[in-house]
Amino acid sequence: MSKKRLELIFLSVIVIAMFILLKNYYDSYVYKHSDIPDTYKQRISDKEQEVLRRMHQYYGFSFKVPLIVTDKFKGRLYGLTSYHNQEIKIYLNKKVMRESMDYIIDNVIAHEYAHALMFKQGHIYSHNDGHSLEWQQACKNLGGLNCDKYVNSKDVIMAKMPF
Repeated sequence: MSKKRLELIFLSVIVIAMFILLKNYYDSYVYKHSDIPDTYKQRISDKEQEVLRRMHQYYGFSFKVPLIVTDKFKGRLYGLTSYHNQEIKIYLNKKVMRESMDYIIDNVIAHEYAHALMFKQGHIYSHNDGHSLEWQQACKNLGGLNCDKYVNSKDVIMAKMPF
């Protein structure tokens, strides 16, 4: 191969790499500065309806709490249920949604609603960080597939594998 041909190939690779980097930067910027896609909103709403149906089935009542998507979390926290002044809110981390939406749908929403249910029933513990055996059962009853204390990184990674 001639030196000129190698230079042309190298230059082509650099141009393609720059294009890919710019495209990724643009996509990240647009995602960060806009609302989540309607498909995400629909999936979250569908899962919430399933959780509420299961709550009524297992506990004889259901209640809806504000489910807020935010990009204000630091780190890789997937969700959080807050209980302040008798008010319950569930927050979902927008930053991890693009890469882990299936995990959020399959696990996090039921996980956080189980916390909301424990708060509603007056089961507020200072020990176990809110992840008691009673909470674990509620999480399963509400449709959580993995009701561990925190995110199982292996589950998130394996869900992304093509096999």
